[in-house]
Amino acid sequence: MLDNLESSYDCARAGDDLHRLKQELASLRGQGREDQVTQEQINRLENQIAFIMNKCDINHE
Repeated sequence: MLDNLESSYDCARAGDDLHRLKQELASLRGQGREDQVTQEQINRLENQIAFIMNKCDINHE
């Protein structure tokens, strides 16, 4: 998970960041835990992925 995503995010890092964030998301989902902390982490990762994709004009897969 990235610490801070701001409007000044550098899209040159998007490829690496998206890859890492998607791996973290898949790992959390694969754990099968449904507690509130895990769900909050999943939501934050999904939001970070969406932010980068929107900011950097990347087509959704």
